[in-house]
Amino acid sequence: MDKLRIPVGDHGYVHLKDWMGTDLSPVNDAKVSFDKESTELGDRERRLITYLADHQHTSPFRHSVLKFEVYAPLMVARQWWKHVIGSEHGEGYDRLTAWNESSRRYITEQPTFHIPEAGAWRSVPEHRKQGSGDNLDAELGAKYTEALQRHVELSLKLYEQALEDQICPEQARLFLPAYGLYVRWVWTGSLQAVAHFLKLRLDEAAQKEIRDYAEAVRQLAETKFPISLEALLKS
Repeated sequence: MDKLRIPVGDHGYVHLKDWMGTDLSPVNDAKVSFDKESTELGDRERRLITYLADHQHTSPFRHSVLKFEVYAPLMVARQWWKHVIGSEHGEGYDRLTAWNESSRRYITEQPTFHIPEAGAWRSVPEHRKQGSGDNLDAELGAKYTEALQRHVELSLKLYEQALEDQICPEQARLFLPAYGLYVRWVWTGSLQAVAHFLKLRLDEAAQKEIRDYAEAVRQLAETKFPISLEALLKS
């Protein structure tokens, strides 16, 4: 099993493709102001990481970078995309983010859809500020699991028929149900950007589906930056 790839949900995954830096990197990127450098991570260096995070001295964390490949339903991807847009605005945000996504204008890989199991459908929440409430009865959920499955099968049939009739892929894809359709993308962000994403998307108020992906990102990121990530998430 690939230790840098975590399965999520029914068909998805998060894969840590590449990274730059270690927990020592923000220490030395901060120390460059005094022309100093540490060669190992001791107690003093750990305290410096905590100090930087606690006092919002975040620029040293922007030089360390993580690159992920993600396969998730479109409803998750579009929430995630907000972090790329949001990173360009406002004091304290991190500009070091990048996003490249596969396109059905050019490829015709087998469409895959997220279809909740019978016990996974959630109710309308009591407080509208939350996205969903408790899980519904599985008997009612089964009704909508089966209905969604039929809807997807019909959509796939129309999509494949359009392709056979030489409709271009960028128009044939209109037959595919959008929000449950799995898409694949590469997301690169600095350590600060990743921590900011995790702070928001691990929160209980976040949609469950993206929380599951955020947890996978957290597990992978902390294999490379355990001390820095912990400090940033606590700050």
